[in-house]
Amino acid sequence: EAFRDLGAATVYEAAGRVGSVAPGIKPLAKGVHILGPAVTVLCHPRDNLMLHKALQMAQPGDVLVASTGGDPDAGYWGGLMATSAMARKLGGLAIDGCVRDSEEMIAMGFPVFCRGTCMRGTTKGVLGTVNLPILFGEVTVNPGDLVLGDDDGIVIVAAKDMEKVLAASRKRVENEEQKSAALSAGTSS
Repeated sequence: EAFRDLGAATVYEAAGRVGSVAPGIKPLAKGVHILGPAVTVLCHPRDNLMLHKALQMAQPGDVLVASTGGDPDAGYWGGLMATSAMARKLGGLAIDGCVRDSEEMIAMGFPVFCRGTCMRGTTKGVLGTVNLPILFGEVTVNPGDLVLGDDDGIVIVAAKDMEKVLAASRKRVENEEQKSAALSAGTSS
């Protein structure tokens, strides 16, 4: 919760410019924010069985962070899964793949970051993993790492670094407020 009012770009900069997820993974709609501890999911290409398993295992506030085995072009997640996730009070979904039923999910307010939308269906028959390290949009994500996303993108903060990055983020905000005041007073950049 301490990160709630911080922007993803600020946290990325404060973390030493690490943890920025691939810019192709974007919010499903403008103004969507995602924040919470990661539950990592590795799906087999065009199969969403492990997302269903992660949905059963996740706790309120958790964010499902899913890799699709390098094959993003299928609808790995849809409205019914989002309905279940909202009932379970999950913090959202960040997937290195596509989703379907986008209008429905936007209307219900379920936070999704994805590569895009795709109506192609998936199977539910190939095992993957849940809560093991995954490669997600060029960043290694471990279970429990912080996932923070807004219109600028997603940043991942390692669980072991959260306190340090939080302090650095707050300091950065303070410095930027001072710079903004000087610029507003006419000081040259």
